[in-house]
Amino acid sequence: MPTSLTGSGWSVCKTTAGIGLTGAIVPDLPIEESADYIQAMKRHGIAPIQMFSPLTDDERMAKIKALSSGFIYCLARKGITGADTQFSEDLTAYLARCRKAASVPIAVGFGIKDKADLMYLQGKADIAVIGSQTIRMVECHGINAVRGFIQGLLPCLDQHGSVKG
Repeated sequence: MPTSLTGSGWSVCKTTAGIGLTGAIVPDLPIEESADYIQAMKRHGIAPIQMFSPLTDDERMAKIKALSSGFIYCLARKGITGADTQFSEDLTAYLARCRKAASVPIAVGFGIKDKADLMYLQGKADIAVIGSQTIRMVECHGINAVRGFIQGLLPCLDQHGSVKG
């Protein structure tokens, strides 16, 4: 849900908590400016989801870890959402750094789109985020196509919907 968060009250936290939101990502809010956000989110029982990118160094990962709850969203690559992600030894090494740095589950997104991608993530991530591909399915084939798409991914997921390890 795109929103503008201003002021120290962050009334959006109260509203979204009231409708059952349990976590939120505010991607353009640096951790150095996030104290009010984190306090407001936690006060309303909403996990402030933090992010790692391939360019995040170990020192910054430690700072992000200290502010994290719920899970950490690990961007699979630099760039824009929806483009293909190249799975490589570099990505494997980055995800190992993410795993080592995180004290909560790690989610991987940005270019994750099919069963082969989920199979690659097995043992490397707890959660796969398949946002853009799901949106493409809706745009091209309608909302009813999503069920079949997700069902086709089920062999790669455990009983909780997490990537099998």
